[in-house]
Amino acid sequence: MPFASPAAADGPEHVETPVDYDAILLAGFGGPEGQDDVIPFLRNVTRGRGIPDERLEEVAHHYRAFGGVSPINEHNRQLKAALEAELARRGIDLPVYWGNRNWAPYLEEAVTQAADAGDTTLIAIATSAYSSFSSCRQYREDFARVLTSTGLGDRVTIDKVRPFFDHPGFVHTFVEGVNDGVAGFLGRGLAPEEIRVLFSTHSIPMTDAERSGPSSLGLGDGGAYAAQHLAVGAHVMRRVAERQGVEVPWDLVYQSRSGPPSQPWLEPDINDAIEQLPGAGVKAVVIVPLGFVSDHMEVLWDLDTEALEAAEEAGLAAVRTPTPGVDPTYVSGLVDLVVERLEGTPAARRQALTALGPWYDVCRPGCCENVRAGFKPAAAGLAP
Repeated sequence: MPFASPAAADGPEHVETPVDYDAILLAGFGGPEGQDDVIPFLRNVTRGRGIPDERLEEVAHHYRAFGGVSPINEHNRQLKAALEAELARRGIDLPVYWGNRNWAPYLEEAVTQAADAGDTTLIAIATSAYSSFSSCRQYREDFARVLTSTGLGDRVTIDKVRPFFDHPGFVHTFVEGVNDGVAGFLGRGLAPEEIRVLFSTHSIPMTDAERSGPSSLGLGDGGAYAAQHLAVGAHVMRRVAERQGVEVPWDLVYQSRSGPPSQPWLEPDINDAIEQLPGAGVKAVVIVPLGFVSDHMEVLWDLDTEALEAAEEAGLAAVRTPTPGVDPTYVSGLVDLVVERLEGTPAARRQALTALGPWYDVCRPGCCENVRAGFKPAAAGLAP
């Protein structure tokens, strides 16, 4: 397996050999930081698809409504600082380099900076918790592309922490948020059946969803992507039921679809789901950004603007719960994932809250294929 540390090079599902990493690579999506950045940023996001600027402008108005500034870069600055503080608190001497896929600072800059400092054995944290092409494999392909384009492939290795969808550090914020939202509505006299919890995540094409995770697992039409979200949602609702003493109905919904109408994407759309709730006797909705690690533009626009407006139009009381952001439990959990690899923690001793985890350190052959472009070289996984 190219681009990997010796411990991961043979492709074990879980790397149980300690690795002496030099540094952490925090890998983000990136976002514009001014009106002039918006269209160039969206060109980067959609590179290779031939989408004209006129169509990009249809999405650009989401960013323009916030001054052309996505919150994602500032979040990653805060996350980098929080990781550094947690590492220092634990006495772990690892610098953190931050680079993005689609906007400055780019991954090329971060990897080159690390190499120049003599930090050549890197462990990457991608700011996405689930398995799919866009949330995992695309980061791994970018790592391989950067190591090749910079000529550092013979000096630098990049491993990646496992997808952390069911790590307690990530799930903690959602348990607390849903519990508070449900408790608030129960406290206003609503019956459990009059409340609906909607766990929302980014929709992806059905063909991509079906290929998320290894096909050998047989996880159904939505592949690992849907299965992971459903498993975490079920865990959250079990914890809330334990605290509140009642069970509240819930659903997994999707948002931020961007493909042509002719292409099937994961459904139902959150706004369509909200529209149907009054007919089912629902009076209040708890909106949970389960697919997001921080308040991305998709959270600020698609949930805080469009979904909350849909709830108001439907006559529903509504609350949107927090994302992990830089919650200390989440930050500590990310460091735990790095420590797993530093110490070679056996899979049986790793933290995971669902039967699906702990997920793989090294992605399996054929995992998360990009249907449009096929497989490209990727770090941190076995070749198809």
